[in-house]
Amino acid sequence: MLLWTYETGDTVECYKDSIIISFKDDRKVLSTAHLNGGYRENLKFVFNHDINSGMGLTCDITPAVYEEHMKLIATELGLDPEASAGLLTAAAMNNAAIRTASYEDLTVTAVVTGGIEMNGGRIGDPAFFHERQGETVTIPAGTINILLYINADLPEETLTRALVTCTEAKTAALQELMAGSCYSRGIATGSGTDGTVIICNSKSGSRLFYAGKHSKLGELIGITVKQALKEALFLQTGLCPEYQFSLLNRLKRFGINEETLWQEYQKGIGVLCQESTSRAGVPNQAESRKPGSLDKQKFLNRLKKIECEEELVIPATLYVHLMDQLDWQLLSPAQAASEGKIIIERLRRNYDLPDDFLHDFLNDFLISYSSVYDAITAMSHCFAVLTVRIIAAAKFG
Repeated sequence: MLLWTYETGDTVECYKDSIIISFKDDRKVLSTAHLNGGYRENLKFVFNHDINSGMGLTCDITPAVYEEHMKLIATELGLDPEASAGLLTAAAMNNAAIRTASYEDLTVTAVVTGGIEMNGGRIGDPAFFHERQGETVTIPAGTINILLYINADLPEETLTRALVTCTEAKTAALQELMAGSCYSRGIATGSGTDGTVIICNSKSGSRLFYAGKHSKLGELIGITVKQALKEALFLQTGLCPEYQFSLLNRLKRFGINEETLWQEYQKGIGVLCQESTSRAGVPNQAESRKPGSLDKQKFLNRLKKIECEEELVIPATLYVHLMDQLDWQLLSPAQAASEGKIIIERLRRNYDLPDDFLHDFLNDFLISYSSVYDAITAMSHCFAVLTVRIIAAAKFG
């Protein structure tokens, strides 16, 4: 199926769970592909292939096997493996996004597939493996692959700078979505298996030498990659601003989720809320329960009802940013904890919780912790306890 035709006559097609760009003439290509990667001027095709199609390899690979499988995939697609560069992904090709932007005679087009929910990571996270010669490596699913097409001619160094700008745009899109790392409490900067192909038209009469963010080329790269990646992530996983407007999605990277909240409730901390109180502050004796009296399904149903409430999500977002600032050492533990307590108290009042709510805990909360890790752990735990209190105390119809 034809998806796009460039002004050069080059085409983008979806075929057999792959997206293929076919060149009508010589092109300069810089890529991270394991098959014919690096800088090339002799390619006729580049492709992005879905490993879930059954045509290619599993995620357990060695470098030599990887290249041979990529050649096999190229052959199965009817391409010359010696003149093709290819990327792999676990994202579906029908979830690809194409965005283009132009200025005068310059046009940049990004074709992106993306998934971040299983393999998203932040640069500097604990490593998944250390490569040894010939060792088989299991690669987690979830990849952002970018095919970026520039209709101008670029020298090698500018093509390389375009790769840097493209990567910056990818990271900016993920940060704007607050996509979390799967391996740390940080905001993701990509996945561990991302791939990029940059293509430029070596036959163009327009030759550009700058691809940084101050140049118009850099601006167009940023616009197209950010827009296409956000669309691809939404199509593949539903990730979008509306999806992120959720207490659980905001707090996930700090270890707060349905299961940890349920475990917190089971500990019996809900004893402070044995008399459930409505938003108006009227005791509801029918709701009076001892700790643990809610079964798990009812607990989770209550959580679901409050998960996207503005009066909970917005303060939680501010609270999360305090922990991020603490993690980046832009705030001290005492500073972050002090402001965090203000947010906790605000939520206590908004949800009509008792005045003595977590009195001792909040006093301990302001301890000058010996490490950032201890402070963030305490802040996360405090918000988890608060959430459990809200669930236990609130009145539901």
